[in-house]
Amino acid sequence: MRFSPPPAESSSQNPQLNYPLNAIRYPLLIRYNVRVKRKEPTILTERIDREFLPFVRRPSRYIGGEINQVKKNLVDCALTVALCFPDTYEIGMSYTGMAVVYEVLNKMDDVAAERVFAPWLDAEQILREKGIPLFSLESRAAISSFDIIGFSLTNELCYTNVLNMLDLAGLAIRSENRSEANPIIIAGGGMANCCEPIAPFIDLFVIGEAENAVPDLARLIIDLKKAGVSKKAILLSAAEKFDWAYVPSLYKFEYDGDKIKSFAAVKENLPTRFKNAIVDDLDNAAVPTKPIVPFAEAIHERVSIEIMRGCPGRCRFCQASFCRRPIRYRSIDKIFEIAKSAYKATGFDTISLLSLSTADYPDIEKLIDLLHSYFTDKYVGLSLPSLRVDQQLKLLPTLANEVRKSGLTIAVEAASERLRQIINKPLKNEDLFAAVSAAYQAGWQKIKLYFMTGLPGETEDDIKQIVHLADKLAKLRRDFDGKTASVNVAVSWLVPKPHTPFGWLAQQPREYFENAKNTIISEKRKINAKYLQFKFHQINQSVLESAIGRGDRRLAEIIEYAWRNGAKFDLWSETFNPAIWEDAFQKHGMNLDTVAQKQFSTDEILPWEHLGGPEKDYLLKHLAETTKQIPQAAGE
Repeated sequence: MRFSPPPAESSSQNPQLNYPLNAIRYPLLIRYNVRVKRKEPTILTERIDREFLPFVRRPSRYIGGEINQVKKNLVDCALTVALCFPDTYEIGMSYTGMAVVYEVLNKMDDVAAERVFAPWLDAEQILREKGIPLFSLESRAAISSFDIIGFSLTNELCYTNVLNMLDLAGLAIRSENRSEANPIIIAGGGMANCCEPIAPFIDLFVIGEAENAVPDLARLIIDLKKAGVSKKAILLSAAEKFDWAYVPSLYKFEYDGDKIKSFAAVKENLPTRFKNAIVDDLDNAAVPTKPIVPFAEAIHERVSIEIMRGCPGRCRFCQASFCRRPIRYRSIDKIFEIAKSAYKATGFDTISLLSLSTADYPDIEKLIDLLHSYFTDKYVGLSLPSLRVDQQLKLLPTLANEVRKSGLTIAVEAASERLRQIINKPLKNEDLFAAVSAAYQAGWQKIKLYFMTGLPGETEDDIKQIVHLADKLAKLRRDFDGKTASVNVAVSWLVPKPHTPFGWLAQQPREYFENAKNTIISEKRKINAKYLQFKFHQINQSVLESAIGRGDRRLAEIIEYAWRNGAKFDLWSETFNPAIWEDAFQKHGMNLDTVAQKQFSTDEILPWEHLGGPEKDYLLKHLAETTKQIPQAAGE
């Protein structure tokens, strides 16, 4: 039976209460040592072992105790942080960002950071039925007894899981309803740059990169806690001190219909435009050299090393390429040192070199040669995701002995050169064919291609060409061994993203995407290309992503309504229920498709323009260039 959360209430609303009403659900959830004014953690080990683990289908997700985990005595620490990932253990343990924050916090002697993942449906049911609050893996402590609860926000469709995890912790989901005794709720990650739809549930957002910002914020909170400063004063102090710290409660919006009329601070001397926190020196930035070895098999079990940050390309649909600046490189010596340390600490059999565009790393061949010379006799392979198809990629297949040849992944995005020019990805077909031919010659047998439809200036012929381009690439292998390659083609739907030139544009209607899907399937049947395997992203999810991603703070009502009516794990096809979301928008006087297809005027205040990212004028120049190219393309 699904738990229906009651309306939240705090001690500030009822002066006769000296604890939050939500704590009634979980007795003794928060206890205080009066002498030192410090929270004592509520350890739940006995209840978890007896009442929880025997009844869940995958207990390995919840037991903790993995190799290389960090477990400190919470009572001895000046600051305790529950790092929450709003998805399953297998997904979260593959996310490098959370591992970095775990590393930087636990390197601080007086700080303890512990992991928390969203419990799957069976586990949630048991927690609710037995009144067991959400707990951390390392100490099995109720997360409401931590000083800070921090969320990593990687996608707009994880927001209902954030609310669900707060509720499972016994906390009110809205900031205004939580008491002084409750933890400070902080969020970061890519979605912090467009966080208004979830702003009413979060106390503070860290915008940008975490390596330096998170320790600086932790030290400030420790100092202010020791001085006996209130939670509100801590948040105000952070907002005043850091230009990357966004405290939503200190800002207000005025609206005029579906547009924003004004955005202003409620106190003087607070900034109204925030900057991304930046790590200047990637070589000396914190990095996990002893990654945790998961008990449950993670999506990616490998040593993942970020070799560069930022991207020299400016694909007009890509938020990361515009927000993660400037370009910085980690030195070959440092990468080699990290790889050796992490391998010795884990025994993983793959080293993955991560970046937005790995092929743009200077001396990539030298780096691969060095890693290969050390790891080849240890049967450790190299993985090179995020390769850009250009002159550098042509060289990589020659390193056949060094790079694991399980499959070559190429993000082509658009099948025609004309359309690639519009999206600012100037990839030539001759370079693409040369790179794939070289890969087949070097021993690759399979390739995976990524395409996107719904792009500005796209025609029906562009959509058909996805099939024909994939077909040509598959048949190139015949020149080397007489066989047709197996080609997997992933097709997604354009979601206009904040902080990109396409952020002003309307998303195509879902009928457009349905027609595109049918066109691709029909074209494949015409040429009888059984060696092409197409996989399509779920259209309803992309529509919701567009609606939420570019929404303002008023969408919080819709997100909360959807969650209270059962929405959760919206990134999972087996749990995503579009009817819940359509009903939520309708109940609040909106239409989901209309919101997703909204086209912003260039002179209006955007819901995200205060939250880091490039200057508006710079993005508008890219948009103007796009608009200039489309009529020319349509006339050809």
